[in-house]
Amino acid sequence: QVQLVESGGGLVQAGGSLRLSCAISGRAFSSNTMAWFRQAPGKDREFVAGIRRSDETTYYADSVKGRFTISRDDAKNTVSLQMNSLKPEDTAVYYCASSSFRRAIGTNPNAYENWGQGTQVTVSS
Repeated sequence: QVQLVESGGGLVQAGGSLRLSCAISGRAFSSNTMAWFRQAPGKDREFVAGIRRSDETTYYADSVKGRFTISRDDAKNTVSLQMNSLKPEDTAVYYCASSSFRRAIGTNPNAYENWGQGTQVTVSS
């Protein structure tokens, strides 16, 4: 069983940066893929970035390429999302997710069975 807890959300002005962290607890090898999703009011949950445990392959949504970076620190059992050049349209609740079953990074929320509670990111203009 995996437990995920996000932190680092907050209010930032456009062009600024935030770093989100996801603390992972549970069996060490239970999270084969990790991902960040976000959900804005009235919209579906959308994929932001993902990373594979096996080879640290990453994948990003087109909307965040070049601005966001996903990384993992196995020693600290954390996955982070560095967000730079933030835009108002990045405003959403950001969720950390993991899958113990899938080896490939999935963009569908249904691909992930473990979820954090979410952390709010608000970008002002």
